[in-house]
Amino acid sequence: MFNHAPDGYDCPFCRLAAGGEDHLTAQHDIVLRREHALAFVASRWWPNNQGHVLVVPTDHHENLYDLPPAAGHAVHDVVREVAIAIRSTYNCEGISTRQHNEPAGYQDAWHYHVHVFPRYPNDNLYNTRHLETRATPDQRAPYIDRLRGVLSN
Repeated sequence: MFNHAPDGYDCPFCRLAAGGEDHLTAQHDIVLRREHALAFVASRWWPNNQGHVLVVPTDHHENLYDLPPAAGHAVHDVVREVAIAIRSTYNCEGISTRQHNEPAGYQDAWHYHVHVFPRYPNDNLYNTRHLETRATPDQRAPYIDRLRGVLSN
């Protein structure tokens, strides 16, 4: 419908869902996998909201307009599970979710995804940009361990 992926787009989220990896995201980053959705600790962090999680459908759907109801329900269910896990393990005081569609809507990866952010008083999430450098696997590991500890039960 309203798609913007370039021809031959190599979707990093499809690669991850199929068992692959790239220089930004590895299978180890996945903290929860369900039949139609998965969640992983993102390598792009905001200054005061580190360890945020992305939830994606396991099949390729570029944006909200393309998302079938079953995939949307699966993503939302995983978002809820992840939000509860973040809230109970990150010592945060709330959760925010964000989802973007099309370039004007700030979408920059052409696969539907929902951000799940830990929130803290005065964290200034909506007035800051993501950090320029990506979080390393070692930086992500403590968040992955915390979430897996809760989500595996």
